[in-house]
Amino acid sequence: MSDPGPVVSAPTPTAASGRSLPALLRDPTIRASILAIFFYGFSGAATAPYQSVIGLTELKLGNGLYALLILLGATVNVLVSISIGILADRIGRYRSLMIVVGLFGVTGYGLIYAVPTPASFVLASLLLLPVYHSINSLLFANVRVTTDRLDGAAAGAVNSTVRAAISLSWVLVPGLVALLLVGRASMLPAYLIASLAALATVLAVLVLLPDNPARPRAAPTGAAASAYLAGFAEVLSPRVFVRLLALALIASTLHVNAAVLPMIVTGAAGGDVTDIGVTVGAVALLEVVFIFVWAGIQRRIGNVRALIAGTVIYAAYLALLGLASSPVHVYALTLLSGFGAAAIISIPITYLQDLIAGRPGLGSSLISVNFFMAGGLCAALFAFGTWITDYSGTSILGALAALAGAALLFALDGRRAAVK
Repeated sequence: MSDPGPVVSAPTPTAASGRSLPALLRDPTIRASILAIFFYGFSGAATAPYQSVIGLTELKLGNGLYALLILLGATVNVLVSISIGILADRIGRYRSLMIVVGLFGVTGYGLIYAVPTPASFVLASLLLLPVYHSINSLLFANVRVTTDRLDGAAAGAVNSTVRAAISLSWVLVPGLVALLLVGRASMLPAYLIASLAALATVLAVLVLLPDNPARPRAAPTGAAASAYLAGFAEVLSPRVFVRLLALALIASTLHVNAAVLPMIVTGAAGGDVTDIGVTVGAVALLEVVFIFVWAGIQRRIGNVRALIAGTVIYAAYLALLGLASSPVHVYALTLLSGFGAAAIISIPITYLQDLIAGRPGLGSSLISVNFFMAGGLCAALFAFGTWITDYSGTSILGALAALAGAALLFALDGRRAAVK
């Protein structure tokens, strides 16, 4: 039997598929999900910029242990996200699970703040926070249930809008937290802020999110152990895994950029740390704007072709960044960077969900799997690139990886992508 690929063919028209994006955003589930995911992004944005400072400088963990914690925490998050996705599909309930895993975030961030010891940091990083981060997949799964009757492009537009809420939090929160903590001897209060943001996420789900607006299609029945094994087997199946590889190649370039941009700005481009901050902030703001632009493009040309177009644009940005020789060049590239990055961070969500159609929980857990694979590929690209060349050359290598991912995606699904 030939490989059918993900669900990208033209959908059957419905009344829902004809609704405009503003009309869709009036749905209470989508509105509550946007608010919840904003606060989820708030918790991450409040702590991520200071995590290494707290772990290495304040708690004296050591470079080796800290690196191991990051790797193991990401691995636990992937395993938990898949497991909870399978469970959510079996029981047909997302809201209650989101409340439970959200409380893990309240506890994890709060523990580090209240008991600032290496042991509490390790416990939170290895167990509590990886479980909390699975709420990201659950929120998108719940949105997917709501938009299940929409065509792929319309569902993608909704997903992009929900995803924009995370980007907005990253635009607003790091600077706000820095302003609140300026002059303090410790950055630990950032974890208190994150704990409160996680609590706000739980409250948004508990108070505002309707309980199960639509029940997902039947998940596999049978013994729980067999269902879990079947779920993991489906994630690792050739049909799914090769497409995850294509998306991971594309998404890894965002990580490559995060690694090489500061070094190029302060090195080959001759800038300073102020230029880094201005550039990163400008790109983050542009991403929020361009996510909505890509939502419209998706509705016209389909998810796959829109993602390929965005990837080519981002590859052009990385190649030009590798040639930058002054801060002016880097600033001139922010528009290109923001436009391409907006496509890469928003469009894959619907494509990943469609890889395991009919199982929103498991399909949405692929978001975490893709993030994990992208981080691993970035590490390999960065190590290889800096071994054979410099940071500028590594940026160009990242561009080639993006094009390779786009070519693989086009070979798999580009010709079958629906055009509206």
